[in-house]
Amino acid sequence: MSLDAAETSAPLLRRRADADWPAMLDLWVAAWRATYPEIDFDARRGWLTEQVEKLEAQGAATLCLFAGAPLALAGFVVIDPQTGWLDQICVGPAFTGDGCGVKLMAAACALSPGVVRLDVNADNMRAIRFYERGGFVQIGRGANTLSGRATIMMEWRAQQ
Repeated sequence: MSLDAAETSAPLLRRRADADWPAMLDLWVAAWRATYPEIDFDARRGWLTEQVEKLEAQGAATLCLFAGAPLALAGFVVIDPQTGWLDQICVGPAFTGDGCGVKLMAAACALSPGVVRLDVNADNMRAIRFYERGGFVQIGRGANTLSGRATIMMEWRAQQ
């Protein structure tokens, strides 16, 4: 079933506001629970809040994307424009495949126009394929500091 233009709202991308925290945390937990149901992401809500606040205090930007009718938080991205480090990109399960991830990644690349780097879990093939479609290449390997899972460092560079 498709909605006509009168029933949908144009997506809205803006900086995070304090009032966004509850929706951000719920969306983050739902997205990760869909990918790794064996991990208790509810227990990591405090970690995410502290991580994002720390990164923002150091100059990172958190952008929230709202989509649907009525507008609801569809996803968010946290990127440091100085270093190009993308710490978080998250799209809610209800918005997967709707182009929200592409919009968030385009916004991140626009904020850090030279280079964007990120870590992705090595067993998260859906995410790896998404990044590769966006022009990212694998440049290294590591491990997630919280879970110990193997990670792949990926990088996007602007076309010269």
